Amino acid sequence: MSNNQRDDLEDPLTRWLNGQPQANPQLPTQRRRGLRFAFYGRMSTVEHQDRVTSRHWQRDCATELVAAHGVIVAEYFDVGCSRRRNWRQRPQAAALLAALDDPDRGFDAIVVGEYERAFSANQLQHLAPVLEQHAVQLWLPETDGPVDHHNPTHQALILMLGTQSKREVQRARFRVVTAMRAQAREQGRYLGGRPPYGYRLADAGPHPNAAQARWGRRLQRLEPDPATAGHVRWMFAQRLDGQSLASLARALIDAGIPCPSGVDPDRNPHRSGDRWTLRTVAAILANPRYTGRQVWNRQPAHTDADASRSEREPIRRNPTVDWVVSKQQAHTALVSEQDFVAAQTIRSHRSAHDGTTRRYLFTGLLRCGPCGRRLESHWINRRPGYRCRHGHTSTQQPINHRRRILYLREDHLIARLADHPRLPSGIQTPHDLVALLHKRKITIVCDQEHCTPTTERSAQANLRGS
Repeated sequence: MSNNQRDDLEDPLTRWLNGQPQANPQLPTQRRRGLRFAFYGRMSTVEHQDRVTSRHWQRDCATELVAAHGVIVAEYFDVGCSRRRNWRQRPQAAALLAALDDPDRGFDAIVVGEYERAFSANQLQHLAPVLEQHAVQLWLPETDGPVDHHNPTHQALILMLGTQSKREVQRARFRVVTAMRAQAREQGRYLGGRPPYGYRLADAGPHPNAAQARWGRRLQRLEPDPATAGHVRWMFAQRLDGQSLASLARALIDAGIPCPSGVDPDRNPHRSGDRWTLRTVAAILANPRYTGRQVWNRQPAHTDADASRSEREPIRRNPTVDWVVSKQQAHTALVSEQDFVAAQTIRSHRSAHDGTTRRYLFTGLLRCGPCGRRLESHWINRRPGYRCRHGHTSTQQPINHRRRILYLREDHLIARLADHPRLPSGIQTPHDLVALLHKRKITIVCDQEHCTPTTERSAQANLRGS
């Protein structure tokens, strides 16, 4: 591109600035040849950080560091990744590591703009052997150049930086969690997330933080949804009247009432939204927020350090002692506290006709070989047993040509596993066997004829392969 063409592309102000005499004019020098650098940067949250700003200040720091030694020729920048995730779990960092194996990768060293943007805890110590294997230097502003992993001073500095980076995350998390506990317990504040079925969000006034209020942020609260609140009241009334979860789900389906994900598909993109299920009904009946109290920390927060898992795991609840419940009612109740507790009693203490509680040793440990589903507990001929109906539930009408239901009695299952070659010998009792399966994360894959112990990961891989 000629100088005239370049001038035509510049705006008038830029052309004027470039044409002004310099305070300290320097003779043009030939660009010196040096190292070729790959720049790595990271930002954790898209909602609270500006990608352009974060990328530029990190790259500017890196450029200033290597200006006298070479140029940056490649860039890898991760967005939405926590520093606690190791490099192989970050898309751009993983691509950078993969590029190390290419002899024509085009760069000689890696540079970052700030240690805390790239590493946490002992991540750099684990990465150092990989970089040394490929003869690639790592440049940090904190070391004012390349890191020498054999230098005691650099070793001590890296340990200190790793601890400081980890401490920064822990301190921020502690402050946020403590604040959220106080807001939920003392103020009954709505802290985000999908509103429970039966409620909708309403304006609750300006934000109490003056700066947030000036930016236009407002609080929200829950209020009964006229379209769905009545269905929640009906479910609690029917449950207290002795109806089963299956009968409730079947009645809702027959009445053509949309399920929660069907009512609010935008907040439930991971669900089909086509019908009610037993788990959906059970989750509604187990949610204490219908008493009007605000409840926080019912389930553990899933960090993006777990985002690499390909399989979506079932929702797990924290112990009730860890729940944070508001001292006063924070929104309109759809069920009284007495009725809610009574409904939990029905759910928690399911007993047989003779008054005894039925217990199943292998709950959650059995998987159907033909379809891959987990077997459900089922009482067979006055004994504990398990079955797989291959996707059919009591909420659906029977269909023709269904696959044969798999039934297994617990005593027959124990006999099959007693001397199985894949299990260690010397197991004394069925309880010892179950404890071993849980400890080693072993799943029993069953069909009409065989029961085969396998690891959960292998069972998932076989299921995906089929």
